[in-house]
Amino acid sequence: MADTIDSNVTGARIAEEASPGVLPGSPVWDVLEPNSYDDFGSEITTAARNPLNPSRQRKKGSVVDLDASGGFQQDFTETGLLKLMQGFLFADAHIPGDTKPVFGAAVPITSTTAGTKTYSAASGLGGFAAGDLVLMSGFAQAANNGIKTVVSSTAGTVVVSEAVGASEASPPSSARIQKVGKKAAAADLAIVIAGSQVTLTSTTLNLTTLGLVEGSWIFLGSEDNKFVNVNNRCFARADVISANAIIFGKTSKTMVAEAAGPAVDILLPVFVRNEPNPDNIKRRTYQLERTLGRDANGVMSEYLIGSMSNEFTLNLQQGELITADLAFIAQDNEQRDGLTGVKAGTRPSLATEDAYNATSDVRRSKMAIVTPGNPNPSALFGYATEFSLEINNNVSPNKAIGVLGAFSMTAGTFEVGGSAEVYFSDIAAVQAVRNNADVTQDLILVKNGSGWVFDIPLLSLGDGRLAVEQDQPIKLPLETMAAESDLGHTLMVARFPYLPSFA
Repeated sequence: MADTIDSNVTGARIAEEASPGVLPGSPVWDVLEPNSYDDFGSEITTAARNPLNPSRQRKKGSVVDLDASGGFQQDFTETGLLKLMQGFLFADAHIPGDTKPVFGAAVPITSTTAGTKTYSAASGLGGFAAGDLVLMSGFAQAANNGIKTVVSSTAGTVVVSEAVGASEASPPSSARIQKVGKKAAAADLAIVIAGSQVTLTSTTLNLTTLGLVEGSWIFLGSEDNKFVNVNNRCFARADVISANAIIFGKTSKTMVAEAAGPAVDILLPVFVRNEPNPDNIKRRTYQLERTLGRDANGVMSEYLIGSMSNEFTLNLQQGELITADLAFIAQDNEQRDGLTGVKAGTRPSLATEDAYNATSDVRRSKMAIVTPGNPNPSALFGYATEFSLEINNNVSPNKAIGVLGAFSMTAGTFEVGGSAEVYFSDIAAVQAVRNNADVTQDLILVKNGSGWVFDIPLLSLGDGRLAVEQDQPIKLPLETMAAESDLGHTLMVARFPYLPSFA
């Protein structure tokens, strides 16, 4: 037996349960990349017997309660957190189309045919349609990867307009087709300005078929197909959606009127929000696995059973990597020695990804007073030194006689908030606190041709006491408290698998 076990030999994975405390028949154990842990395991409560007796000594007691929980911090990467955000927002992600979706079974791609520009599968490709922009990835032939445009599809085939490289009789298991946008024909899309209201209009494309909901984010333009005016190549939030018009509630640039001209691509994200419709609210539970090195027989491990997502914090600090803290409340804790081994299931490897940083990867961090009809009002501040976005589900364990640990969980009020320290430049931010103004906030991150949007449509501000120090710029600490918006949700998180170089 080893005298010590080093922390560097540990590892962590997570699997979604079929029901609280019960894994599915073939669980998938996704890799986690913790930088550190926070109270991972269980806290045991014992009660000693203390009867009246001449010796005045206690008697050995018993274990009477168990509180299981766990948390960790990891770097914010491109794909490492999207699946977990479903748990913190109690919802399924909205996916435009994907042969390897965030949840659900994957569709294996069985072949590619260069001559007919066709990608084939046994089934499952019928969800793609003519005009869809798709991101091909994971194929052995480099020319089979990249952005393509769908010409037609059936349940077993997708035909694209762009060239396909050499045919692949048996593509790798990593091969993937992911819908990332929609192509609008030339002379179809235009930007209409009425006062400060900005509307995207179409002649032919039915904008209700894009899979958007009120408050969805899109990006206008790709490398090849974009508006002429650079201000119209931007992120935008679709607040009002009809067949031939989308009124934007937010835009990342001040857009200008532009008549229909060149073909324009509309890029679409995978997004998840706290759902306003109770029928769409989904409570997930997980098992978290932490391996603890090896004993004489194999890998030792411990598990948090029936874990529910409780607290999430996104941390941005000047000159640092962006990190996320995740915390779970569990029903029970289990330990396994090397002879018992880790639990069965599929254990996919994790693709190497760069972490986002708070310097070059932040395209926008904006807080502004909600101004109806104006999608790009003036910001309350120009620069910040630190920022956090916090989710709290207020999960509490339900306990009962005859149960060690918890038999279920209760989810409390869904809370979104955070804090920021900004450079003071205008008294408007201080006045917004005092006036309890309606404020909106968004964070846009872009890295390596993909990106994220975190959007809080409505919040109020707290604190707001100016920090004045000698020989230092004046700073303003702010607390944020989000609330349900007219869009029906409190928080929207969107991930764009593809973005052009000018995003």
